[in-house]
Amino acid sequence: MVILSVDYGDVRTGIAVCDKFGMLASPVKVIVERDSGALADEITEIATEKKAEKIVLGLPKNMDGSEGFRAEACRQLAELISERSNLPIDFEDERLTTVSAHNALNATNTRGKKRKAVVDAVSAVIILEDYLRRTKNQK
Repeated sequence: MVILSVDYGDVRTGIAVCDKFGMLASPVKVIVERDSGALADEITEIATEKKAEKIVLGLPKNMDGSEGFRAEACRQLAELISERSNLPIDFEDERLTTVSAHNALNATNTRGKKRKAVVDAVSAVIILEDYLRRTKNQK
């Protein structure tokens, strides 16, 4: 099953996708869009283009597991995407994914503007990998 992953941010939103076997997650792009309606339209367009059958949205939680205002914004974006795409949407805890993405980019010595341009897509890959691993372990 092809799954699209979204790391929703205030300014930049990272997108990743996995192959139909759920084995390999790859970055797709970073969308720079502040309007949630336009963002939902663009995510839906990418999902259609990639033939996604499900969308996983990173859910920002506080370190104690509670949800704050950003989690509510993610849930609202999920509703917009669901209305436009008719695809099922799952959430994946995204705590520390940006830290992991920065660590991965440190390992490849990606710095400056290049780093800023890709860190959100790398975070989306990590969210998708975590989701795939968790769902496989549940089976």
